[in-house]
Amino acid sequence: MKRTLKYLAPIFSLALFAAALLVLRHELRLYTYRQIAAEFAALPFWKVAAALGLTGLNYSILTLYDLLAFRYIGRRLAYHKVAAASFTAYAFSNNVGMAALSGGSIRLRLYSAYGLSSLDIAHIIGFGFVTFWLGILSLGGSVFLLHPPALPPGVTLPLASVRVLGALMAGAALLYLAACRARRSVSFKGLALSLPAPRLALLQLAVAAADWCAAAGVLYALLPAGGYGYWDLLAVFMLAQVAGLLSQVPGGLGVFETVILLFAGASAPAPQVMGALLAYRAVYYLLPLLIASFYLGLHEAYRRAGAFLRYAPGLVPQGMSVMVFVGGLILLFSGATPGVHSRLLLLGGLLPLGVLEASHFLASLGGAALLVIGRGLQRRLDAAWHAAVYLLAAGVVLSLLKGLDFEEAALLALMLAALLGARREFYRKASFFAESFSPGWAAAVGIGVASSIWLGFFSFKHVEYSGSLWWRFALAHNAPRFLRASVGASLVALLYALSRLLRPARALPARPSAADLDRAAAIAAASDDSGAWLAVLGDKHLLFSEKGNAFLMYAGRGSSRVCMGGPVGPAAERAELLWRFAELCDEHGARPVFYEVPASDLAAFADLGMTFLKLGEEGRVPLADFSLEGGARKSLRQTVTKVEKDGFTFEVLPPEAAAASLPELRRVSDGWLAEKKTREKGFSLGFFSEDYIRRFPCAVVKKEGAVLAFANVWTCRSELSLDLMRYLPGSPNGVMDYLFTKLMLWGKERGYARFNLGMAPLSGIHGHALAPLGSKVGSFLYRHGENFYNFQGLRTYKEKFSPQWEPRYLASPGGLALPGILLDVTALVSGGIKGAVSR
Repeated sequence: MKRTLKYLAPIFSLALFAAALLVLRHELRLYTYRQIAAEFAALPFWKVAAALGLTGLNYSILTLYDLLAFRYIGRRLAYHKVAAASFTAYAFSNNVGMAALSGGSIRLRLYSAYGLSSLDIAHIIGFGFVTFWLGILSLGGSVFLLHPPALPPGVTLPLASVRVLGALMAGAALLYLAACRARRSVSFKGLALSLPAPRLALLQLAVAAADWCAAAGVLYALLPAGGYGYWDLLAVFMLAQVAGLLSQVPGGLGVFETVILLFAGASAPAPQVMGALLAYRAVYYLLPLLIASFYLGLHEAYRRAGAFLRYAPGLVPQGMSVMVFVGGLILLFSGATPGVHSRLLLLGGLLPLGVLEASHFLASLGGAALLVIGRGLQRRLDAAWHAAVYLLAAGVVLSLLKGLDFEEAALLALMLAALLGARREFYRKASFFAESFSPGWAAAVGIGVASSIWLGFFSFKHVEYSGSLWWRFALAHNAPRFLRASVGASLVALLYALSRLLRPARALPARPSAADLDRAAAIAAASDDSGAWLAVLGDKHLLFSEKGNAFLMYAGRGSSRVCMGGPVGPAAERAELLWRFAELCDEHGARPVFYEVPASDLAAFADLGMTFLKLGEEGRVPLADFSLEGGARKSLRQTVTKVEKDGFTFEVLPPEAAAASLPELRRVSDGWLAEKKTREKGFSLGFFSEDYIRRFPCAVVKKEGAVLAFANVWTCRSELSLDLMRYLPGSPNGVMDYLFTKLMLWGKERGYARFNLGMAPLSGIHGHALAPLGSKVGSFLYRHGENFYNFQGLRTYKEKFSPQWEPRYLASPGGLALPGILLDVTALVSGGIKGAVSR
């Protein structure tokens, strides 16, 4: 069902967009492109200046959405930080559509850098969503009740009157205010949301109403005077915006214009209305998008230290992908419309006709290619960055050669400068054709190409089309150039689509073979993390890098694919593995999750859009300073002396000797499991498997030649650790302390740098009043959860070895999916849901 819906939404968007184009064609059937272009060019300067001022006012009001949301969640953040995040989010979501995803991902990235939890950010996004629709319901309902718009001929509503719709909308807004007064909570997918206080709810209503009034004012300032009154326009404007939002077409392109033209076209000439709509698109949509994109590019070029600047680069690929997509649209739309005649005449006297024709054709091909390449930038591909740079640079030159389009060349040059400043963010060496291509992006490409073709046929509808038109070459023959360019652009999109369709599907990976396990073992032995040896358990899938020198291990549970730790292997291959894993999850509709990742790797996970939840701390003992000398080691020294005095001995068996002792080790393991009344786990812990035990040295404690306790030993380049630690029932106190101590001394003698004691779950998590909710819950469980797990006791036990503690995190998409992710991870670590609630 999820995969079906994933494809149905873009198909629905394409259908609505096609319907909008048909309506536009009908409404503009009596007018030409040149009439509309003339009206656009004739807009007075004062109208454009007023529209620019109102756009600035509107985006300032939009920042208040987030400011009120901070009041709602009880957090504070400097206004300039809130304003930067809000402006960037709205500049992209207004153009891309799907505000909860596009604007939400930007807020998630920026606000998490300022210390907000994913739950806090989810509340901010939800609060903004409610505020947005509260404005539609309250202001729209009021306008429909007090000043209902006159429906154009042929347009009907299922209700008897627009006033009935207004009453329903206003009633819904009043119901929300009444619920806020009662302070009732609302549940959504198991998440309880408390409603804001009445005063805050009234502020929501006021800010949302001001937002809609200012946004409509931008268009009103551009429309011809004396045509449509402001209040008439406000109702129609809100209806058009909602239609565009529901269509999920990026920026409501075509759908918004159709609704406005249907209503306002009766009171003003259609060319004037369309000219005003074009100016509105440029002022309210494209200008903020260019400012936000250029801002992100400059930020990356001149970044300095600081929390925001560490996380802001994660936004750069998103911004650059949208910017390049718009650059492609500019080239396509330019190729579909006639050039300025005076400029063409000037150019014709300077260059051969063949140069002009080839430049026009190549510019449209480059525009279509930029639409596709934008997806590669979103995925941080090095090849996509190079291709986009070359195509934008070529676009600048071709724009001048095909018609002296200085304005177009200047815009493309600005985009090129922003992209050049963001070079370091595009580092992936993967093939562009191996990347996943989302249905939404495919729909956007289709809409872009279809829009340019529609625009071209509209621009040249006075031309009589015939077979010979394709082969006409002359300075004034714009229509043949459009036809050739449209076919070329369509072929670019079609050929790429065919390459995707003919690409073999990526199969679900099978369990690792013996050769895969041996390969992973060689990489683990050469690494610096002893936990990499969990790969050879055989209970997880293995994903190797293209060169085969790095891998990651993961298992599936529910809708999650949980990776144990991060990639293992050379740094040059680890980043690409992360992206391949994310793409694998995306292809199969799963969530990528990373369990117990170190703080040093968080930047790489942030690039994937992950949020972080601290799980606890891992202890590592520096072996260079470890000894039994001094007062601090008195307890360990006494334990070793006592155990050895009682006739116990310590020995590290090589793998061959451990394999010969498997029956004896099995006896100890079974006895330990029976005494603890527990069962084998897996995933993040080893389990007793003969194939697994044979791979490692084994530390044993013996008495009179019989094994009483054992632990298999993980060794890598600079670290050693233990996995299975088991002893027979009735063994004396201190036997495991003895094993730990002797093994550390053994490792020190052999030159290992540190001994990994493993995790102390929930330790080091702060429960401060300003800490995120997840941290508060973790801190509470650490201090008071002894009935579930001895969190403090485990930390105290490991402290006797004086380890250095390093934080470990869960990296995941977070948000509302976090509870399900935590359930999936818990089930994997505990060997199933039953293991999570029992021993």
